[in-house]
Amino acid sequence: KVKPQLEEKEGKKFDVFTAVEFKTQVVAGTNYFIKVHVGNDEFMHLRVFRSLPHENKPLSLHSYQSSKTKHDELAFF
Repeated sequence: KVKPQLEEKEGKKFDVFTAVEFKTQVVAGTNYFIKVHVGNDEFMHLRVFRSLPHENKPLSLHSYQSSKTKHDELAFF
């Protein structure tokens, strides 16, 4: 659900977009930190926010880090 948001921010399309790891952080909703394989040896770390159920809002791409590798630690950012 956040792939189109990332493609718009990056100004390019991703043929490969596979989550390989994630962590969560409970706030007033939930932050998901997701390591995504985007092709070749390239990875990106995404911070996706899910609001509380009663707010009825879609998932939103809060921020991201590019130029990551498969072995980079997925950390809170």
